[in-house]
Amino acid sequence: MVGQRPPRRLTVAAVPVLLMFLIFSDQSNSAGAEKSVSAFVQNAILSNKIVIFSKSYCPYCLRSKRIFSELKEEPFVVELDLREDGDQIQYELLEFVGRRTVPQVFVNGKHIGGSDDLGDAVENGELQKLLAAS
Repeated sequence: MVGQRPPRRLTVAAVPVLLMFLIFSDQSNSAGAEKSVSAFVQNAILSNKIVIFSKSYCPYCLRSKRIFSELKEEPFVVELDLREDGDQIQYELLEFVGRRTVPQVFVNGKHIGGSDDLGDAVENGELQKLLAAS
């Protein structure tokens, strides 16, 4: 055992310093996570022609996806129930558009709303105008 150091042990005085470090590093990580979720949502909306924040089992989400399929459009779909950060994204949507329900549909960066709002936009021609604008 020549040349090996004995394991380091924390002294009682070092424990409060270590705890403070862990507390502050955890807070900065959660703040960073919030920023990255916010950045993800904004980037998805701005970088894609059509975005649907969805849950894979939701009948209203399936209806919204079917509408775009019938229009031969392929949306960027974020399935919140299949992501670890899905709850955080849903909270970010609440902050961003005032709703946390799904689906939340965006076309060319414009918030359309949920499934009923999307259906209304199809009926009154607003969706087709937005799709043609890109």
